Amino acid sequence: MSNSIDDRNPASQQTDGDEINLLEYLLVIVKHKKMIFLTCLVTFILTCGITLLMPNIYTSTARILPPQNDKGGLSSMLGSVSNIAALAGLSVGGGSGELYVGMLKSRSIADAIIDKFDLMEIYGQKYRVKTYKILNDAVNFSVGKDDGIITVTAEDEDPKRAAAIANTYIEELKKLNIKLNLNNAGRERLFLEERLAVVQNDLSKAEDALKDFQEKNKAIRIDAQASAIIDAFATLKGELASKEVELGVLRSSQTDQNPQVKALREEITQIREQISQLEQSHDGKTSSADIFLATSEVPELGIQYARLLRDLKVQETLYELVTKQYEMAKISEAKNTSTIQVLDAAMVPDKKSKPRRSIIVLATTFAMGFFALIFAFIREYGQRMDKEDRLLWQQIKENISLKK
Repeated sequence: MSNSIDDRNPASQQTDGDEINLLEYLLVIVKHKKMIFLTCLVTFILTCGITLLMPNIYTSTARILPPQNDKGGLSSMLGSVSNIAALAGLSVGGGSGELYVGMLKSRSIADAIIDKFDLMEIYGQKYRVKTYKILNDAVNFSVGKDDGIITVTAEDEDPKRAAAIANTYIEELKKLNIKLNLNNAGRERLFLEERLAVVQNDLSKAEDALKDFQEKNKAIRIDAQASAIIDAFATLKGELASKEVELGVLRSSQTDQNPQVKALREEITQIREQISQLEQSHDGKTSSADIFLATSEVPELGIQYARLLRDLKVQETLYELVTKQYEMAKISEAKNTSTIQVLDAAMVPDKKSKPRRSIIVLATTFAMGFFALIFAFIREYGQRMDKEDRLLWQQIKENISLKK
């Protein structure tokens, strides 16, 4: 009767089968418990020994704020040539964190670090290129996405050396920043110095020419409208010369494809067109839309005097602008401090950052125990394999053999 009940209850049969399977799995584990236990024990002991032989690594971190754009004061001093202030402004890269990270990764700074701490000997390296690689692996540079703060992290077996390396990176970055600033300012100063000498010579010639004309023809008076033309023309010529100087300074460090260079070229073209409109009208006649009379309509002696006076005012305006630019370049060259600000200097760490021995030991022991468990089931399966499966397995091994 009971047999018929069991036959009519498949769920009961399934439950019994599950219990038997679980017990069989447990039996396999218990049967190979010695092998599994010894594997875990040996792994634990060996991993403990290996991790104890691993040196402690200490991490030290420094944080710096790169220079930011500061064009306000310089722009107000130079007026219409505010872009020159940016060029004579003093920071390389205008506060770009990625640029300064690139400088930190440069070979020049790496060489200074290697030489100062004698890292080739400390790392036991014969070749400098391998020392570069080890040093690059030991340091890390990152830029904050929100605040732009640069973080310098150094790792070393010696906590004092780790802090010293991080701080030295910052000091070398300051030196390199100053060097690049001085080189850039020096090129600008030399360019403006040559330009200023030319302007001074032209100004002297303009003054002498006007003086000679006045002495020869006595005083010449021109009307208010012609005077306005001269003033407007002098202003445009001064602005044109200023833009040309600005373009020359910019091209000393940029290519013709630079957006600023292209923009300056367009501005120069527009100014020249305005000057051309003042110099003469279309077909020798003034247009009703012209604000000023064309300079060609001023009486003969008056226009000669106007032109001489115009040239003098142009040279005076240009001399004033170039002098300001030249003084700014000298200030930039004389600047001998870095605008990099240290937020947090690297401190000597009092606790190791790695290796995390407990995690390494536990993870390795668990992994080897898992593999030992799998091996136990594979071994048990091999022992219970029937004759047909054994024959198939034997054929597989024969075909896999590389001797054939």
